[in-house]
Amino acid sequence: MNLPDSAQALSSNQAGQLDAALRLLRAGKIGEALALGQRLADEAARAPDAHQLLAMCYAEAGEGGEADKAFRRALELAPNNPLVLVNYAAMLRRFGRANDALGVYRRAVEAAPNLVKAWVDLGLTALEAGQVTQALAALEHAVELQPDSALAWHALGNARRAGDLMESAETAFRRAVALAPSSGSAWVNLGVVLRLLGRANEAIACFDRAEKAGYAGPELRDVLAGSLLDAGRFAEATEQARRLTREHPDFVPGHLTLAHLLWEHGPSLEAEGAVETLRASVQRRPQNVPLRLAFTNVLLSAGLTDEALGQIRALQAKGNDPMLTALEADALEMLGHSEQAGVLYAKVHAIIGKADPAFLNSYTRHLLRAGKLEAAAERAAEATQLDPNNQEAWAYLATVWRLANDPREQWLCDYERLIGQVDVEPPAGFASEADFLSALKSTLEPMHQASREPLQQTLRAGSQTPGRLFGRPDAVIEATQVTLLRSIQRWLATLPTDAAHPFLMRRAPSVRFSGSWSVRLRSSGRHVNHIHPEGWMSSAFYVSLPPSVAAPSAADDHPGCIQFGQPPVELGLDLPARRVIRPEAGKLVLFPSYMWHGTVPFQDEQPRITVAFDMTPIGG
Repeated sequence: MNLPDSAQALSSNQAGQLDAALRLLRAGKIGEALALGQRLADEAARAPDAHQLLAMCYAEAGEGGEADKAFRRALELAPNNPLVLVNYAAMLRRFGRANDALGVYRRAVEAAPNLVKAWVDLGLTALEAGQVTQALAALEHAVELQPDSALAWHALGNARRAGDLMESAETAFRRAVALAPSSGSAWVNLGVVLRLLGRANEAIACFDRAEKAGYAGPELRDVLAGSLLDAGRFAEATEQARRLTREHPDFVPGHLTLAHLLWEHGPSLEAEGAVETLRASVQRRPQNVPLRLAFTNVLLSAGLTDEALGQIRALQAKGNDPMLTALEADALEMLGHSEQAGVLYAKVHAIIGKADPAFLNSYTRHLLRAGKLEAAAERAAEATQLDPNNQEAWAYLATVWRLANDPREQWLCDYERLIGQVDVEPPAGFASEADFLSALKSTLEPMHQASREPLQQTLRAGSQTPGRLFGRPDAVIEATQVTLLRSIQRWLATLPTDAAHPFLMRRAPSVRFSGSWSVRLRSSGRHVNHIHPEGWMSSAFYVSLPPSVAAPSAADDHPGCIQFGQPPVELGLDLPARRVIRPEAGKLVLFPSYMWHGTVPFQDEQPRITVAFDMTPIGG
């Protein structure tokens, strides 16, 4: 390296000592390596390589502070040495200092603009820090510098996936597996993206390639079970999940996958068996805290709140923390012990509340139930400040403003302007709307194999298709997606922009579908009032309606209708809907994802079938 006047190079003897220390590190003899590294740094006090070696030894010994000092000394002697910068940044990243590491990686790429490893590590670190835009820029540059780097393409695929750029993520992962076909992890990631694109059978093939490439682990079994479910292979999915829990009993997602499969797709008696299966797993492994915590959340979702509270208190006996206290407050609130819950919510808020939007939303729910509107508004506002796109927090603000007769409710929700009823033209190849809807109904009905609704969702007395609907290799589904997108784009063009409005400020010419599914409601079926936390805009497209919904017996009856603006019943607010829309087959309803919405139950032998999807804006 070119050294500044203040630095020196190692002598041949000192270089030998450095090599010996590195061999000791590789052999795991950290204490011996550290002792040799310290002697070398003392002997060659102006040699950056000596201080870098010492820093690496300290890092392996787990002494991050001492490693930091040694790296800083090396950089005082060689400020622009890219190898030292990259190793220093890697140490910072290893010790959880991603933001500090980013600054050092930027120095490294400035010092060595063609160093691909530095660009890749910069991108991966930015991704870990949640800075997706920066990650994408760094990794796009990395593949430009080295188009045959499988590592760079793999990293770029991860960044594109994090940015919800699924189609381009597929392109990156395909390039990665073409360059490194033995990379099991690249095949897994390609499979995950294909599943998210609705192409379950292609995903399954990728997971098979990953296994043949030597990739092993519970994560592979878990995503395979989910993909088999998406592909309609329910028995195979359940067997895969059972095998996963047998072979990897400490892998919590596997237990949850099995529980959800049994709840939603098993015979009616197995719905209760889903909870019992998870309960038995907890009893076999009582020391697995994450498993008990997952079981507690399932109990809360299933309405078994007393048992959930018992689990929470058992966990607290092993060591309390604010999140367990928040969960205890949630359980007490559900059981009607609002005063006790309020004390706990306030306690947690003083510790972590202002940094956790999910907790702030829970606290806001409690305050709304308690009629403390001013405090509820403060907590919801804190959540939107932390996360300006937090749909649940905006829903609570709308409710607070409504209860306070604040005109900002109308500004935020504007139930006439921001809810669209849109005509959808039949796709090319269909002679009429009736032909199109009939074909779509025939396509969707075989996908509804679940015996009951998902465990942790708002659907009641019905079923939901698994996985992503859009993207499936089906001509009718593909045509539906295309014609719906055209209708959405036309409606978006009619909306104004408003830089201060959480929905209108994000208005763009088009959208990306972030989730898509079909719902089939049986008689007495409904959606309880809810919002869509992962969307910006949400929807309901009516495919088939029973006679009691399409033509009710009285004009003022609302069976099967969609209603807006009425908060969930568990808030105890007794507020009527702001707007009710009667479904029409072939019509699409669009609305902001933060807007409370649900459906009115109906009684009919025929089902109510819809396609629904969440969207995020693109093209602005």
